[in-house]
Amino acid sequence: MKISLGCDHGAYALKEHLKDYLTKQGHTVVDCGTYSTDSCDYPIFARAAAQKVASGECDRGIVLCTTGIGVSITANKVKGIRCALCRDLLTATLTRQHNDSNMLALAGGFTGPFEAERLVDAFLTTEFEGGRHERRVKLVMETESL
Repeated sequence: MKISLGCDHGAYALKEHLKDYLTKQGHTVVDCGTYSTDSCDYPIFARAAAQKVASGECDRGIVLCTTGIGVSITANKVKGIRCALCRDLLTATLTRQHNDSNMLALAGGFTGPFEAERLVDAFLTTEFEGGRHERRVKLVMETESL
């Protein structure tokens, strides 16, 4: 799977950890930055990662900042993106099953490397259930045209 990553300085260490983890799992990683712990503006990197998913260049995306909130808001502004901020295994699973989310947001200040690996694994391996959820996802996506 080809995965875009984007983060700010507050989650740089976790992004680097996940980049290595995902590469070792056999995934192709597109690193959209940031590339250091120097203070930066998270929307730049979250938008870049989301645009890679929205264009089809990447299959899924992961964005990170200290809380995960800012990057999830930013990613969701990109047409075609359904980004979910997850801090536990159940929500990482359900967002794929019920929402067909194509991006995951993580809180680098509250999520350790081991837990992040578990959340990413669930996000990448869980299939969308379709059925009644398909109708709801369609309704969500129609909101982009309002």
